[in-house]
Amino acid sequence: MSHYTDTIGELEGVVAQAGSSWADINPEYAARMRAQNRFKTGIDIARYTADVMRNDMAAYDADPAHYTQSLGCWHGFIGQQKLIAIKKHFGTTDKKYLYLSGWMIAALRSEFGPLPDQSMHEKTSVPSLIEELYTFLRQADAREMGGLFRALDAARAAGNDVEVQGITKQIEDFQTHVVPIIADIDAGFGNEEATYLLAKSMIEAGACAIQIENQVSDEKQCGHQDGKVTVPHADFLAKIRAVRYAFLELGVENGIIVARTDSLGAGLTKQIAVTDAPGDLGDKYNSFLDGDYIDSADDIANGDVVVKANGKLLKPARLASGLFQFKKGSGVDRVVLDCITSLQNGADLIWIETEKPHVGQIASMVNRIREVVPNAKLVYNNSPSFNWTLSFRQQVFDAWSEAGQDMTAYDRDALMGAEYDGTDLATEADARIQSFQADGAREAGIFHHLITLPTYHTAALSTDNLAKEYFGEAGMLGYVAGVQRKELRQGIACVKHQNMAGSDMGDDHKEYFSGDAALKAGGADNTMNQFG
Repeated sequence: MSHYTDTIGELEGVVAQAGSSWADINPEYAARMRAQNRFKTGIDIARYTADVMRNDMAAYDADPAHYTQSLGCWHGFIGQQKLIAIKKHFGTTDKKYLYLSGWMIAALRSEFGPLPDQSMHEKTSVPSLIEELYTFLRQADAREMGGLFRALDAARAAGNDVEVQGITKQIEDFQTHVVPIIADIDAGFGNEEATYLLAKSMIEAGACAIQIENQVSDEKQCGHQDGKVTVPHADFLAKIRAVRYAFLELGVENGIIVARTDSLGAGLTKQIAVTDAPGDLGDKYNSFLDGDYIDSADDIANGDVVVKANGKLLKPARLASGLFQFKKGSGVDRVVLDCITSLQNGADLIWIETEKPHVGQIASMVNRIREVVPNAKLVYNNSPSFNWTLSFRQQVFDAWSEAGQDMTAYDRDALMGAEYDGTDLATEADARIQSFQADGAREAGIFHHLITLPTYHTAALSTDNLAKEYFGEAGMLGYVAGVQRKELRQGIACVKHQNMAGSDMGDDHKEYFSGDAALKAGGADNTMNQFG
């Protein structure tokens, strides 16, 4: 990207060459508009953010303290506000991403209304949300830079050269709100061709990282619900290749594929894998099938399926649904095989869906994977589906019990009770929750921590509080004290909602286009002036 002052010089030449018919075109105004619209296409965004993410992956390999984080989004405004808040509080968007959650799209973006996380929503809503998120992030760039340009003009008008230099440097060093989005493609919404077509649309919308899971597409379940059904490795690898071809076709060679395994909690498969030789990938998949080894055809009933596995004839256990069952307790071994296989066949990162947030459990699997793929890195779902308080209180209870401490004051099954909130056990559990991401990055290979649906819960909580106050005795004070005054005290930009929606940028453009004749909204009678 050209520096602001360089762009002005370039456009001065263009305007001069156009002659007198462009006499009213101000090169600096054109440079401002170009700076406010750095990314022209979704492919531009995908290439840029892929480079960001690849650099972050290398930084993590060098030092696991450099892990990355994201929060899930279901609307462009939510994603925009997250990045504005990140820049406000931390001064940089470094290693902060967004996550596009299939769960949130299903629950909040489908034309059918709220749906469970079962890939029943419209697949077109996925790339549409990616495009929407980046539209809002680009608008955040334009809005912030517009404020800098207005400040620059005011400093020039006041003859304050020092301030002019300082603001110009801020413009030159401006950091975009555009960050990587890890986008959930579920199980691909169909076969490998359907996966390719959807991945291409997602990349064209700006996605640099696509997360795909090894469940059966038409049986897909939320990762934290029962009834999950996985596919043989060959089927999953075909979809990974489909995503890679989509990246390459669109010229995003650095695109990132996150291969998710649900095998830890998935006890079923729809297919028996094709196998050509003992010990091949299909044979390994089939070796986990539950069932009975048989000696002759007399042991086969009508409709039974028999497969050769481990050198013997196996009659897999088949349910009334036609699905086949895996052996109990085989989940961890299947997870390790899934991850190694995916990483050896084109995936860049792995995602292991677990039933609880436990660093030791995650590390035990990742360490086995790293014996084969030393630089294996994990994306981990810090899910709201977990009861974090109860889980970590139980983890502390178990650790202290194992260490020989007297735990008679605690009931392990009732640790969620408020009566435990002020105890030493609760304090220690909270400390472990606080350090979970750093601990997981250091000890369990977690490169990226995300929360899938945080704003689903924050929206419900804040709306509950507002409704209780506004429709109760507080009336309008419920809004003023609970929302607006807090916005003012905390410096929330949205208190000036007209500005956030682009009113000031519109005024700037009107002035560019019409000069002194511009009819602007930001005059003395604009009530937004009441907020300073």
